[in-house]
Amino acid sequence: MSEAILTPIEKKPIGFTVGVLAAAGAVAGLFIGTAQGSGLVGIVAGAVLMAVLAFVALEVLGPGMEKPLRWGVIALFAVAGLLLGSVPGLILGALFGWFFGWFAYWIGMGRYRAHLVPYLTGGQVLWHYSFRVICGAIFIFLITPILVVMPLSFNAENFFTFTPGMLRFDPEAYSLKHYRDFLTNPEWTNAVKNSLMVAPVATLISVGLGTLAAIGLSQSHVPGKRAIMAILISPMIVPLIISATGMYFFYSKIGIVGTYWGIVLAHAVLGIPFVIITVTATLVGFDRSLTRAAANMGADPIRTFFKVQMPLILPGVISGGLFAFITSFDEVVVVLFIGSAELQTLPWQMFTGLREQISPTILAAATILVGISICLLTTVEMLRRRSERLRGMSPS
Repeated sequence: MSEAILTPIEKKPIGFTVGVLAAAGAVAGLFIGTAQGSGLVGIVAGAVLMAVLAFVALEVLGPGMEKPLRWGVIALFAVAGLLLGSVPGLILGALFGWFFGWFAYWIGMGRYRAHLVPYLTGGQVLWHYSFRVICGAIFIFLITPILVVMPLSFNAENFFTFTPGMLRFDPEAYSLKHYRDFLTNPEWTNAVKNSLMVAPVATLISVGLGTLAAIGLSQSHVPGKRAIMAILISPMIVPLIISATGMYFFYSKIGIVGTYWGIVLAHAVLGIPFVIITVTATLVGFDRSLTRAAANMGADPIRTFFKVQMPLILPGVISGGLFAFITSFDEVVVVLFIGSAELQTLPWQMFTGLREQISPTILAAATILVGISICLLTTVEMLRRRSERLRGMSPS
């Protein structure tokens, strides 16, 4: 098989490079200027500065001075950041300097087309990189609140904002006292205990019922599969406040509101749709001739399920269980309706801390939950790849 022919690198017109660098500088200047109190000044200054950088880099110094220029830009931006925003500004300035020092030559020397096929038009190249910029911007928008919470959890003061000492990276402005409060305060420890009592049991129920439902709905002879599937995954679609209200009125009739099993069953109902979806996705690539072969060899249905079918769909089952666990561990709306003062879960305690006490320990709890979620999602991704390998969809 012949390899794809890539576009040769060639120097671009200086007007094109200056225009692109000016546009990028205007975008960066908008954020920096807004932080300093004048977005318009930031746009103009950023555009002019980057246009001058592009001209100097490609017309005055040339490609032979790329490395010294890049180090010079990093130093210049770092000093400017230090003057505008002390140590954090120095770090951000150095990062901006590194990026624009690289970006000027990446655009000016045509390196952006080095890994693209030569027949792409200018508009296609623009969309190729615009799509990646849009995805990156969405990712940053989604991840920024999490990144802000983490350093705030180490605040030595009882504030929800960065103190001047934290912005100066003063060691005395950082402390683990909120984590100590989280681990020693009976209100928080009891909430964690309740969550750890509820979530595993609700997960087991969700996995058991959800896996059986997914296997049953995967059979071709089941009538009304789409309607049944829609009903089973409806807790994921229906607004949570409506589900919580319905559960409250139903559970109050059978006398389990405010009880341990009431919360467990409510969380199991919310977790079942995640198990059904993940197991159903795993069953799509399942070879049913394996179960028929096991039956021909004399295996009964139960033995066939545990020896043949379950090992192959196990990654999907575990993934669904992890999602169900996260749902139960993080859920607060249903607990407010079904729970009681003695069965406050961790999300309920966090909600109470925001509404009544304004306790910064919430930040420590949130950081710990983020860490747990990252570990669980990493496990889900590893299981997904293993499932693809078992079904022959991935070579490695």
